[in-house]
Formats: sequence, structure tokens, C-alpha cells
Amino acid sequence: MSESSATDPGAPQPQTDEVLVTPAGAGELRTGPEHPATLAIDVGGTGLKASVLDANGLLLADRVRVPTTYPCPPELLVEQLASLAMPLPAADRISVGFPGVVRAGRVLTAPHFVTAHGPGSQIVDELVSKWKGFDLAGALEALLEHPVRVANDADLQGWAVVSGKGLEMVVTLGTGVGSALFTEGLLAPHLELAHHPFRKGQTYNEQLGEAALQRIGLKKWRRRLFEAIANFESLVNYDKLYLGGGNARHMVGHVEEPISIVDNLAGILGGIKLWELGGH
Repeated sequence: MSESSATDPGAPQPQTDEVLVTPAGAGELRTGPEHPATLAIDVGGTGLKASVLDANGLLLADRVRVPTTYPCPPELLVEQLASLAMPLPAADRISVGFPGVVRAGRVLTAPHFVTAHGPGSQIVDELVSKWKGFDLAGALEALLEHPVRVANDADLQGWAVVSGKGLEMVVTLGTGVGSALFTEGLLAPHLELAHHPFRKGQTYNEQLGEAALQRIGLKKWRRRLFEAIANFESLVNYDKLYLGGGNARHMVGHVEEPISIVDNLAGILGGIKLWELGGH
């Protein structure tokens, strides 16, 4: 894999004729929904996004988005997610993709939300205490009065796009770096690769997150990402790698099989699979 010589101002952007891996139902709106309808929420470090999907994964409304505010204790996030859902069609159940480790609906780690002003800013001990073990699923169920399942956001993206063949890896590129592994379509135990050392004493998050992209520019960022991809290939020997998240668009035209770019809507559409495949 070679690095483009383009500089930031002239960096290529995705073109309408470029092919992305697009989950079934992406971008389609439908009336007369097939139930159960799912309110699918994608929690991000810079934005909170949501839509409602019918039983076939077709959008019943355009996706809505609001910026993530900081500091963000769990009770504030719950209130914001409830407000985000208000203008959307009624749903029967709720799926949430969260950027951290989640088990049985409880948050174990929330790296973005334990900071004073967002990713890269000072960690606040009080927020660490509030988030660790927080029952996000239970809090949303109590407020929205519908059953809720919560999973890691990269896991949700993966469920929307994996083929179910071989060892498939999903890496999300946004505020931070997320990852998920699937073997024959089955989700593997979650690994927080983003927080492992990568280069120059820093983690993948610190070297490839949005802050790093803005600081070093697109050309250097791509070079770093290719180095990370080589590490992932050596570590897991994947058969297929999917790059998702908002910054994956910068890799359109720069990767080839077995690497594909995932449509950013996958973070929403994976919400159906969270229920079908027995998530928490």
C-alpha cells in the first residue's frame, strides 16, 4: 500500500461513483413500517445521531444529529438522547452504540465522556467515577419506557456490514479509533485496541483520532493509518477489513481488497442486529 502525495488542501474527497460497503436499507425511507421498529442511536465523541428503522432495517425518518456537549456526565447524556429521540417516529425498542466497553447494558469505560472538554482534554476523576458501571440501558429504559440494548459502537457498525465469512475486522475512524472482530459472523470478545501503544509512546487513539488528523494533516495521517493497518493484519490475520466512522471517507480511493470503506450510516443500521443477534 502506498501513500498519496496529495497535501491537505488538495486531498481527494469521496466521489459519487466510488463504491462503498453500504448496509442494506441505507438511505431508504419508507412508510407503512414493519414492526418491531427500532430507535437506533449512535453515540459519538463529537455528535449524537439517531433514526428509527423498521424490521427490515429501512429508515422511517431522516437521521437526526446534535453535537456532543462537554463535560458530559451520564445523566446529561441520557437527557440529551431522550431529547434527540423526541421528533422521531414511535419505536418499539431501542439500540445504542456507545464508544467504550459495555457489558450487560452497563458502561465499563467511557474515554470520551470522562474529560472536561472532550477527547484530549483533562480527565475528571468525578466523571470517571460516575461513568464506571453506569447502567445506561436501565436509565434509558426508565426515561423512554421501551426496552434498551447497548453495545460498543464499532460492534454495531460491524453487525451492519460483515458477510459472515472468515475472520472480519472493523476499525472505526472518528473522534477516536474503535475496533471489532467477527468470526464467521459471530462477534468476538471486545478488545480496546485503540488504547494500546502504537508509536512514539502514544496509543492508536492519540495517533489516529480526529485531533491528530487536524494537527498533522491528511497525508501524514494516512501514512500512520497504513502502519496501523499493517499492525492489525499481523495481529489478527483478518480475511476482510472494514474501515468505518466519519474519517474513513479520507481513505476512499486509497485502499483495495481485502479492505473496504463502510458507509457511515452503518452505526445506525447495526441497531437491528443488536436485537436479532442477542446483544445486551
